[in-house]
Amino acid sequence: MAEVTRVPLQPIAKGSISKLWIGIVLAIAAAAGIAWAAAPQGIDLEVLQAGSGPTATADDVVFVKYVGRLDDGTVFDESQPLPIPEGFLPEGTPFPVEGGTIEGFSQGLAQMKKGGKYLLEIPASLGYGDMSPPGSDIPPNSDLTFEMEVVEIMSRADAEQRFAMLQQMMQMQQQEAMGAAGGPQGAPQGQPMGLPPGN
Repeated sequence: MAEVTRVPLQPIAKGSISKLWIGIVLAIAAAAGIAWAAAPQGIDLEVLQAGSGPTATADDVVFVKYVGRLDDGTVFDESQPLPIPEGFLPEGTPFPVEGGTIEGFSQGLAQMKKGGKYLLEIPASLGYGDMSPPGSDIPPNSDLTFEMEVVEIMSRADAEQRFAMLQQMMQMQQQEAMGAAGGPQGAPQGQPMGLPPGN
C-alpha cells in the first residue's frame, strides 16, 4: 500500500478571504473592460420625435432629409431636393436600407419609422474607417453624426418602379425636345434617325 504524505493546512489569515474575492471581482471587471474596448462599437440612435407605422426593413427604401456633421460641427453633407416633377417621389434623398450606403447608416435606417426625427451617431468603424471618401471633407477615422427626418418608407420594388417610370418619362421629354428642335442632322419629328422619310 502506498503511503500518503500529509501536508498540514495553515489557517487562513483574517481578511484574506475578502481580499481573494475582491481580487477575483477586479480580474473579472478588467477582463470585461478589455473585451468591451476590443469589441466594435455600434451606432447610437436618439429619437428626437417618434415616428409612426412599421419600422423600415432590409427590403425598403427610406426617403430622408438629413444633415451630416463631423465631431467639430463641420457639415460634410446634406440632403438636396431631387430635380424631378413635384409629387412623383417623396421629398428627401432615397436610401436603400440594405446595400446602399455605409454600414452605420444602414443600421440606423433599419430602426426608423416614417415621420420620425433622429440623431444618428456613427463610429468611424461603421463609417468610412481609415479612408477618406474621394471628393469629400471627411478625414480618415472620423465619427459621423446625422440629424435625420424620415419623410417616407416604401418597398424597394415600388421605388424601383417609380424610378423606372421617371427615367422613361424623362427620355420621352428629351426625345420630344429633340424633335421640336428638328433633331440632330435635321431628322423629322418622330422619324428614326438614319432612315429616309417614308421607311
